Amino acid sequence: MSGLSRTISQITDELSTDECKRVSYLCGALDTDRFSTDPRGSLRTLFSQTRVDYVFLMELVLKIKRYDLLREVLSTSKSSVEGMLKNGHAVSEYRALMAEVSEDMDTEDLKSLAFLLRDTLPKQKLENVQSFLDIVVELEKLDQLSSEKMDLMESCLRSIHRMDLVKKIRRFQQTAVGGGAGAGACPPERPSLVRSRACFESQAHTHCSSHSQPVPTSASCNASRIHQSCDKQTVRKELPSSSSCSQEVYSMQTEPRGVCLIIDCVGTEGDQLAQTFKALHFHVITHKLLSMRDVRSTLREAARQPGHYRASAFICCIISRSRSSDLLATDSHAPGLSLDTVRSLFSSHSCPGLAGKPKLFFIQGYEVCAGCVGCGGQEDGELETDAPMSSCRPRTVPADADVFWSHCWTEGRQLETPSHRSLYLQALRSSLTEGQKRRTHLVDVHMAVNRAVYEHNRKSAQSSYLINLRHTLRKNVYLS
Repeated sequence: MSGLSRTISQITDELSTDECKRVSYLCGALDTDRFSTDPRGSLRTLFSQTRVDYVFLMELVLKIKRYDLLREVLSTSKSSVEGMLKNGHAVSEYRALMAEVSEDMDTEDLKSLAFLLRDTLPKQKLENVQSFLDIVVELEKLDQLSSEKMDLMESCLRSIHRMDLVKKIRRFQQTAVGGGAGAGACPPERPSLVRSRACFESQAHTHCSSHSQPVPTSASCNASRIHQSCDKQTVRKELPSSSSCSQEVYSMQTEPRGVCLIIDCVGTEGDQLAQTFKALHFHVITHKLLSMRDVRSTLREAARQPGHYRASAFICCIISRSRSSDLLATDSHAPGLSLDTVRSLFSSHSCPGLAGKPKLFFIQGYEVCAGCVGCGGQEDGELETDAPMSSCRPRTVPADADVFWSHCWTEGRQLETPSHRSLYLQALRSSLTEGQKRRTHLVDVHMAVNRAVYEHNRKSAQSSYLINLRHTLRKNVYLS
């Protein structure tokens, strides 16, 4: 059983039947009847059919207010997940609203509502109603209720004197009119992942999926193509710095802050990165043009450094040619190094000195994708700039807590351009420097990188960059 499958099993085992129904509804399901007999099994089946990742799972658990599961199973907190969701979310705003109304609906309200709808819904369905969501699902099936069609529900709630719920619906409608929120639609631009997969990963983040039902795909949004229209909304909105002032912050009091390991297997920009992180008070160690064997030994040696116990954080920057999910270093034809292996070397289990401390990864990959699966058989190795992300451009999810994972990749042929400089690395250096001056936390700093990449892709589609931003940070990181 994979780590994600095990986590899903742990969570579903702790959910009540009503919570299982709410989660399934938030995932886009419209078949709630089957949850009456086997709620947990049905939910696991639904998860197996939906592209679920840790970021999306965190959002679902947050929406049903099981903060204990966030803490005990997902090793995060309510405030941390809320901070991630300000970069974009996977769950439909409309479905989140319906689930919230369901929580506020008591038994008498439900009976009154069922009575009012006796001429709209089949008698058999009304007799089996156990929750407000049961009614919502049946109305949606009849096209009597949707994100754009809420008059009937508003009228019924007014008739049972639940004006508080009427106000919630009106607030949603006002937001939807201004930003186009709806079931399965891209969320409106607002200061609310980073695949996420829908617009988070991240999940995310992309919400602009091709599913017939509004099933969120949060793994795509935080790790989605920056130049797609859905991600346009995710990357353009900068979070107000004041929004996180009251949240927890990782301690950055040591001098130096910790080690910044830079491995530049291309030999172009390691020195500039070193200057940036030295200015951020890190002890910088730079290695250039390493073979794959040397990269492995360098990473292992860095993970064993006893100084991690005294440090506040750890940073790893890698610039390398890559293929699929593997870094190639200077060995273009040798077996590569998995990005998951890189991350796992600095996990709390492998590197206890960094337990509970932020581990930040910034990776610039230059894809050498010819002949790999998922590239559409293009002999010239050109990446498709308008197609969904293929398997040669993977989405790697940080599995350990306190990880910030920023992975950018572009075509390897860009290295053939004289005096090539990575747009991503330039934007990263500039944003980190500005963030230090303004005391901006790292997630907001990266939003500026996203904007720079998006603007570049809009103007220069032939040399586009793609970014996968994921993190499991539990607090804010200030590199100042």
